[in-house]
Amino acid sequence: MAKAKKTSETRNGPSDMQLENKEWLASFRWVMENESRERASELLQLLQSEAGKSGIRPQQPFTTPYINTLSTEAETAYPGPLDIEEKLMGYIRWNAMAMVARANREHSGIGGHISTYASISNLWEVGFNHFFKVYEDGSADNIYFQGHASPGIYSRAYLEGRLAKVQLENFRREIHSEKGLTSYPHPRLMPDFWVHPTVSMGLAPIMAIYQARFNQYLHHRGLTETNDKKVWAFLGDGEMDEPEARGAISIAARDKLENLIFVVDCNLQRLDGPVRGNHKIIQELEGLFRGAGWNVIKVLWGSEWDALFEKDKQNKLIQRLNKMPDGQLQKLAFEGGEYIKEQLFGDDEDLKAVVENISPSELERFRRGGHDPSKIYNAYKAAVEQKGRPSIILAQTIKGYGQGDAGEASNVSHQTKKMDEEGLRYFRDYFNVPLSDDDLEDIPFIKPEEESDVHQYLQERRKELGGYIPQRKDRSDALTGPDPAIFEKFFEGSGDSEVATTGVLVKILSQLLKDENLGHLVTPIIPDESRTFGLEPLFRQAGIFAPEGQSYEPVDKETLLYYKEAKDGAVLEEGITEAGCMAEFIAAGTAYLDHGLNMIPFYFFYSMFGFQRTGDLMWAAADAGAKGFLIGGIAGRTSLPGEGLQHQDGQSQLYAYAFPNLMAYDPAFAYEMAVIVQDGIRRMYTDKENIFYYITAGNTTYSMPEMPEDCEEDILKGLYRFKKSTQEKERKAYLFGSGAIMTEVLSAAEQLEQEYEVSTDVWSITSYKRLYDDAIDTERDNRTKAQLNPRPNYIQECLQGEKGVFVAASDYVKTLPESIAKWFPHKLTALGTDGFGRSDTRAELRKFFEVNADHICYAALYDLAARGDLPTETLQEAAKKLNIDANAKNPRTRDL
Repeated sequence: MAKAKKTSETRNGPSDMQLENKEWLASFRWVMENESRERASELLQLLQSEAGKSGIRPQQPFTTPYINTLSTEAETAYPGPLDIEEKLMGYIRWNAMAMVARANREHSGIGGHISTYASISNLWEVGFNHFFKVYEDGSADNIYFQGHASPGIYSRAYLEGRLAKVQLENFRREIHSEKGLTSYPHPRLMPDFWVHPTVSMGLAPIMAIYQARFNQYLHHRGLTETNDKKVWAFLGDGEMDEPEARGAISIAARDKLENLIFVVDCNLQRLDGPVRGNHKIIQELEGLFRGAGWNVIKVLWGSEWDALFEKDKQNKLIQRLNKMPDGQLQKLAFEGGEYIKEQLFGDDEDLKAVVENISPSELERFRRGGHDPSKIYNAYKAAVEQKGRPSIILAQTIKGYGQGDAGEASNVSHQTKKMDEEGLRYFRDYFNVPLSDDDLEDIPFIKPEEESDVHQYLQERRKELGGYIPQRKDRSDALTGPDPAIFEKFFEGSGDSEVATTGVLVKILSQLLKDENLGHLVTPIIPDESRTFGLEPLFRQAGIFAPEGQSYEPVDKETLLYYKEAKDGAVLEEGITEAGCMAEFIAAGTAYLDHGLNMIPFYFFYSMFGFQRTGDLMWAAADAGAKGFLIGGIAGRTSLPGEGLQHQDGQSQLYAYAFPNLMAYDPAFAYEMAVIVQDGIRRMYTDKENIFYYITAGNTTYSMPEMPEDCEEDILKGLYRFKKSTQEKERKAYLFGSGAIMTEVLSAAEQLEQEYEVSTDVWSITSYKRLYDDAIDTERDNRTKAQLNPRPNYIQECLQGEKGVFVAASDYVKTLPESIAKWFPHKLTALGTDGFGRSDTRAELRKFFEVNADHICYAALYDLAARGDLPTETLQEAAKKLNIDANAKNPRTRDL
């Protein structure tokens, strides 16, 4: 047998492999030293590609060592005077802490957060001084400030002269002082200040992604000249566990959102303890975002650590940091210099040599990267200059930074609300705050003199960057309404043709897109199943927005309504993501603030997957002042045959009650839909009211009647008499219907009149919420004004003097009609769809839930019999004829 030649392929001994490793490393180091970074990256990619051909995969392909991403050689000098910025930071930090501490000293338990701003403050100040811009047109970078750190924003605004001392004194005291400050970023409560509501953790990431995408959409549609605005989202590492925080990150990479920058304040702590005690959250997030295609920049260690890493030629310190879990890293920050030296360097001679000339007290002052302005600046600069993909900056910080024993790096940091004298003294000394010992006890709010270099620098930087941030202003002009003819054609009825209210809305939308006054502002938003709602005509008419256009030939290209994607497409077809669509709705609905554009979003969704699935985002929309139309398609528990329990909506109209500025409607007829949409555009975009709309629609087709005379105003108020009985009988019934169940109500009215000689009026309730809101507001007004001869509410005005029985049927839970029952002149019988849904036909579902014509008719007969207006024998005969099964199980309780 021939003797095998010894090559690198046959080396087996440890010394051989070590030698080979050194040869590879030496070769690669030569490339890094003598050629470009791009060349080094290219070689790595070639090696990885070659290995992949044989099925060899790196063990950790998406993470890098636990050090800063940017090398010291790649850094540029910090552009600002660090001594002045540190003085400015001292003022801002002190006032932010004082705001919370004073509030809780005066009103124990009022809450607030000191430690979060202490952690994130440097990350914000570098942005304020060098990156956050206001542009010539008055628009500004979109910045999603981490909500729990809001005292820092108030403190800075106080130094800028935008907030008064009395406002800081009334932090979290809004009710009894017009000068109070809201706890978190709430535009609804501070309409000239906050822009984006962010404190509901996890919502800021997805809102920021779709804001960046919407900014891109506006540019591609030619509605904005440039796409220079940056979208910054400042997030906590703990909140990144929320599904909304992670669920849309691939969208940002897919659409190359280079205008988007996430900054994650990685203080390694949740509210109660470590984010990942036994693991490393920064590495986890790096792998997640790098794998999704983001540019990931880690800012872990301050400048003081550079010399240590340089001196550690064998990379032992890096190896130790790679293995150290977050719980231990938190312990290092908590214990101080002696502990750091022992844990990181104490048991290895090479590592001891690295810090032999550094004392424990010096080592304790070594900053983590998120507290070093120079490291932060270079990370921001790299992110701003990044092309072709979004960036995420993972900045390692310490929660409660500078608080010492008052909560620094402690598991109770988040709960720190107060500071004793010793803690105040430590805080003052740590940040060189210009206060004497005698002043500490009062925890005063402080400002630099206007002539000081600190004040001058503060103002100059914001002037250079375009103006103050955050600042909220409506820069849009009032819209001229669309052509009235768009709506008037639906007032005439459909004759023999049968249509659905969803189809009516699609026709209205199609015409609005063509309107010369506002067609370019209409923004259809769809998760998926456009064809279910009959929206496919919009594909060809308006196009589906795709930033890269359509790079393929659609399979249905030869059809009239083919799937057309375009760079300037108007339709936002986002795929199966109601949360993403809701975030897009917020971006579109607040464009009048961000861009001075009155965009008119129409967001279509299965009604069950609206308030129930994304209610928190809808609440954020209400807070942000978003305008537009939420369209709950195929609404009602019995209106979506065959789908079953999780698809059938019997509660969305009730959920809508919780939103004070939401106009909720459930129209049954084409003219009702037209009147509501027309008036909504007027109120939101011509009269500039700060409201938005929820309209439910169905896909059941039926003949649409002509609009009765003089009912537009009553349609909008929520109630009008659709049909008055032509018969004058002793027995009188009033039937109230809405939305999907109105056809059943009309059929019941016909039965009552023709078969049981009951004069029956039919009323249409277009909005239970409008009726309820009016009634409770009128009731309160009467009470507070001691109006013993009370003013009637709208329901009472409509039904005054009416006598008979009252039955209301809807495709929602009985609580909906019951919510207004107390204001009816007599007892109201409510029929609804309480219980779990079923898969079956529409007719069987309505029978099952007892909201079909037979049950409505029988309910009226029962109430007449209870009043003595109908013989018992007649009621019993009617029960048989109408198939009322006394032994049928209660649909509400049968599944319990």
